[in-house]
Amino acid sequence: MAAFAPVDADMGELMARRHPQAMASSPYVEWYENSLRFPDSPAARHHREVHGDRSYTEFAAEWEAALDNWDPQEWAERFAACGARYVVLVAKHHDGYCLWPTTVPNSRRPGWHCQRDVVGELREAVRSRGMRFGIYYSGGLDWTYNDQPIGTFSDLLRAQPRGDYVAYAEAQVRELIARYRPSVLWNDISWPAPAGRLAALLASYYHDVPDGVVNDRFMPWSPLWRLAQTAPAAALIDRLVARGARAATGIVPPKPPFFDVRTPEYTVFHSPQQEAWECVRGIDHSFGHNDASREEDFLAHDELIWSLVDISAKGGNLLLNVGPRGKDATIAPAQLRRLDWLAEFTAANGTALYGTRPWVRAEGSDAASEIRYTARDRDVFAFVRPPAGGAPVRDVTLADIETAAVTDMSGEQLTASSGRGGLTVSLREAATAERPAVIVLAGATARPAGG
Repeated sequence: MAAFAPVDADMGELMARRHPQAMASSPYVEWYENSLRFPDSPAARHHREVHGDRSYTEFAAEWEAALDNWDPQEWAERFAACGARYVVLVAKHHDGYCLWPTTVPNSRRPGWHCQRDVVGELREAVRSRGMRFGIYYSGGLDWTYNDQPIGTFSDLLRAQPRGDYVAYAEAQVRELIARYRPSVLWNDISWPAPAGRLAALLASYYHDVPDGVVNDRFMPWSPLWRLAQTAPAAALIDRLVARGARAATGIVPPKPPFFDVRTPEYTVFHSPQQEAWECVRGIDHSFGHNDASREEDFLAHDELIWSLVDISAKGGNLLLNVGPRGKDATIAPAQLRRLDWLAEFTAANGTALYGTRPWVRAEGSDAASEIRYTARDRDVFAFVRPPAGGAPVRDVTLADIETAAVTDMSGEQLTASSGRGGLTVSLREAATAERPAVIVLAGATARPAGG
């Protein structure tokens, strides 16, 4: 099936280029249909070589037939085992295809939805294993209602559907809320209605799901859309976006009027935030499964584990995307390996991750170590590893901390001594990049500077 995207650039780099067709080379497989609209794009060339003149819509029947192999219970077991506390399913992405048998008719592409209730089946499997279930919905783009090719950010603004799409999107989200009661309502790009109408929709959601949360991509339809219709303004928008992309390593959505959680994409906040947040990213360069991804395109073991630690130390969650294969409805071995890495780490160290908060400092270092801190009640947890390429760590100097006891995660006492440089701890087993050590500091209090 159509599981291809180039792997030589990320989205931030593409937006920084200011090329009129930059996003035609998107590394996101789920943007495949848009990439096909540019005849010379890598995806379009691949499509002609592999699929000839087959249309994008023809893949839908093959995809749904592959669901005969799908086991939502197995997926849920995998997600629970790797330490997930909630699962967010993409119910409709930008191509407009719905993964539930919606009763809201699509006037532009009738019947463009799955007959099998993928959303409902996964919800039941996820909740049966004690996890919360959320739903992603692409409110800001739907290529069945606006198929304008998107090459730049200003193109993206112009491609946001208007007209009868506003009522269509709202009706679908209301249907999803009524049918599935999602604990997370995760919108993407923007929302097509003005703020007042959006507020009414979200009020209805909170009424039906009192403990539900919404993300920060419910940006109400804005005058930017109208501004982007003029060439000079569009050029200015693209120039400003390119400047911001060059200064960043990922995508950080602007704050909308209504949200519960921030969602930086392929990047993290560098310090604890006042608001709840989660880093959303794929296991490789894409959210959808990419047959072109090589082993080096996926997160390495040490990158994945330390990313989870770093995000936790700054009060965030890691929303790690799993992109199943459309041809057989299974998760590829390269992604399963990484779920296994998470399972091993969280099983041993979950106490230092779950339900914790940022400590008075999130991170630190000494001559041989990188350090991250989390806290719960009066206990502090220090994660320790050598820097990239560094030798294994046996002794580490932490912040200047008063503590009642210093142990490892098994409860074994560790040798520790306080000095002018801080608290020096000797580890029982050396910490490595792939196996960070966790030190438990019971009843810990940071000493005042100079104390």
